[in-house]
Amino acid sequence: MNVCEYVKEKHKGQFRKQGTPYYLHPFAVSKILKDKGFDTEYQIAGLFHDLLEDTDTSYEEIRDISNRRIADSVLLVTKEPGYTKKKYYGRIKKNHMARMVKLADRLHNLSEAHFADRDFQRKYIKETEEWFIDLAEGTVFEKDIQTQLESLKETYKKSTPEERELD
Repeated sequence: MNVCEYVKEKHKGQFRKQGTPYYLHPFAVSKILKDKGFDTEYQIAGLFHDLLEDTDTSYEEIRDISNRRIADSVLLVTKEPGYTKKKYYGRIKKNHMARMVKLADRLHNLSEAHFADRDFQRKYIKETEEWFIDLAEGTVFEKDIQTQLESLKETYKKSTPEERELD
């Protein structure tokens, strides 16, 4: 089984907030990394980035079908029970592959946050400003994250009850 089929199988039955099959998200993250010029290892890490957090996949499985470098970066972007954001983003920032995967993940999530409810959008805007502007600084994602954040802010502003009545 190739890595794409593996990811599809592992995320089988999972869906995004807007109802699309979940596996399309890691595929999009991997494509963003490819489009930004990152090599195959980064792209595979993008495909695998949610496996530990959202499926029954183990670190050892990821390591065995890829390599330790990819498995380590996936482990770094995985939120563990009781994690603190400061430690979580601090460790990601120290690993180039994990950092690029997390930024590609955020970029894709920002582009789809327009479909979420206001509470989610507000939380996502705040979290992006608080953690991802710094994480993206000096990277190929800096401008894209900023652009998607501004776009989400516009969507958020337009979704007040008063403005919806005007539409």
